[in-house]
Amino acid sequence: MDKKIEAAGEGHMRVERRGDRELTISRMFKAKLQAVYAAWSEPAVFQRWWVPQSSHGIRLVACDMAVHTGGKYRLEFAMGDGELFAFYGKYLEVVENQLIVWTNDEGEAGAVTTVTFDDLGDSTQVTFHERYPTAEALEEALESSALALPEQLDQLGKLLNS
Repeated sequence: MDKKIEAAGEGHMRVERRGDRELTISRMFKAKLQAVYAAWSEPAVFQRWWVPQSSHGIRLVACDMAVHTGGKYRLEFAMGDGELFAFYGKYLEVVENQLIVWTNDEGEAGAVTTVTFDDLGDSTQVTFHERYPTAEALEEALESSALALPEQLDQLGKLLNS
């Protein structure tokens, strides 16, 4: 069953569950395409918005991103108690200012993520799409990491407008 959730906040955002293995979030940013793309592809900018502020005690302590087709990434986080955990994978396809596709290789339930960027002049439409290997993997994500995506995109919007 498809499910759509309209979210308020800065910019126009739509969260949509497609079938039993896919999640899509679309968001309009009042910023030029190059700035929005840089926020997803330049580690120094990415680090400024990726960790949800509501996740008190979690810090992004390492951010290695080689954003090109065949490149790899590794994001290392520290919990309040010092425990470390990482997300990592590879970039399957990158077209500058248009598309970034990456794997989430930290476990068998990892999704393939596609982010597209549409230039609308003074604004940019971003579509974040994840395809999970199983319905169970999507359900697990919807109870954890996927819950943070709207907040992360709101943070990106604030960064782009500052």
